[in-house]
Amino acid sequence: MNIEQIYTGCLAQGAYYITSNGEAAIIDPLRETQPYIDRLEKDGAKLKYIFETHFHADFVSGHVDLSNRAGAEIVYGPTANPKFKSIIAENDQIFEIGNVKIKVLHTPGHTMESSCFLLIDEHGKESALFSGDTLFLGDVGRPDLAQKASHLTQDELAGLLYQSLIEKIMPLADDITVYPAHGAGSACGKNMQKETVDTLGNQKKTNYALNQRNKEAFIKAVTNGLLAPPAYFGMNVAMNKNGYGSFEQVLNMGMTAFSADDFEMTAENSGALILDTRSNVDFAKGFIPQSVNIGLNGDFAPWVGAMIVDVKQPILLVNDEGQEEEAITRLSRVGFDSVLGHLKGGFSAWKNSGKETDDVNRITADEFASRFETGKSIVVDVRRESEYAAEHVEEAYSKPLAYINDWIKDVDSQEHFFLHCAGGYRSMIAASILQARGYRNFTEVEGGFSAIVQTNVPRTDFICQSKVLSPNS
Repeated sequence: MNIEQIYTGCLAQGAYYITSNGEAAIIDPLRETQPYIDRLEKDGAKLKYIFETHFHADFVSGHVDLSNRAGAEIVYGPTANPKFKSIIAENDQIFEIGNVKIKVLHTPGHTMESSCFLLIDEHGKESALFSGDTLFLGDVGRPDLAQKASHLTQDELAGLLYQSLIEKIMPLADDITVYPAHGAGSACGKNMQKETVDTLGNQKKTNYALNQRNKEAFIKAVTNGLLAPPAYFGMNVAMNKNGYGSFEQVLNMGMTAFSADDFEMTAENSGALILDTRSNVDFAKGFIPQSVNIGLNGDFAPWVGAMIVDVKQPILLVNDEGQEEEAITRLSRVGFDSVLGHLKGGFSAWKNSGKETDDVNRITADEFASRFETGKSIVVDVRRESEYAAEHVEEAYSKPLAYINDWIKDVDSQEHFFLHCAGGYRSMIAASILQARGYRNFTEVEGGFSAIVQTNVPRTDFICQSKVLSPNS
């Protein structure tokens, strides 16, 4: 028997590959299936089952494509109702893979169909728990995502999650290895540990959610401080439940290479968003007007999902040469399948064609320090609230990037402000969106707060709740 965790950092997502005596199972696969096919061929294993812990909200699973390609059956827990052929397992149902068994534990709460899969090894020992979004390391799955589909409130779902954990998970042996679906950085939880594997016994000791005195305390603890989920979550659930076009079709369309002239014409005729995936450093120096920068070398897919509200939005890509396939792949993982193509030769081709370009007014932290005036300078901090609360530029406004579509309308287009995040990645996303919507009254700080702390700009951890971005906000 072999268990392999296939962890994808940009999504903080864990898929699992299990083999035993020539047979294999994959749990919660990613969208692109060729790596799994290659691995199966290398190992000489036949894929028997694809186990889905639930209808995922934060990524599009590869279950449909993988089933079609490998002939494996898709398995969900009780109450699931997908629109494609699958096995809807009963609670405690056993599935055999080679010499090992997988037992289905129905654990509603995160979603109604949520299930964990308990692996029983060759010796009959319960040895591993693939806990999906029911149990994370340091946390449990948020209970607010399935409210509409289940007609239950988040408190009612949290109550179901409590019962699932108490009745199905806590009685299991302490030495069982827990393999969760997500780690730190995922929007599916709020308090996840950076580790991706642990023992159940350690989680019983250290996981705050497993140490609440009663059901009421559990509900309060797990629902407190939940941020609104990204807009694309519901659309990803629908794709995972209803099916989707093949990844190969998505990739083939996205790999269409346009000349600068054809790229410009396609953008005008299609209403496509121009998405520039280069680094924030390169983007600041020059870009196609109206394009949005979300760098590939960062939390690319989650930020695309957070910033672009509709997964069906047509997209045209501007990449560093050779990065097109990676960008298309990572977009497809969160359901953005309408990539019409990319600019052949990248931004250099556009610039060399003599077409119009734009840039961002970016300064160094030292320049910011020389221009900053306490009580006069307006500073907009687009980091998360928790980062801002820990320390921030004195009198800065907290305007998290995740909510830019809400606060951008309150920006005074005539009043200058400085813009920063932690290191430049998020503030350049904000800068590109601001300029695409006609705002040019700001200066972005290169290196963000990490560079600002090296200067003499005054900082504080005091939060003035009455401070607003403009008189109209």
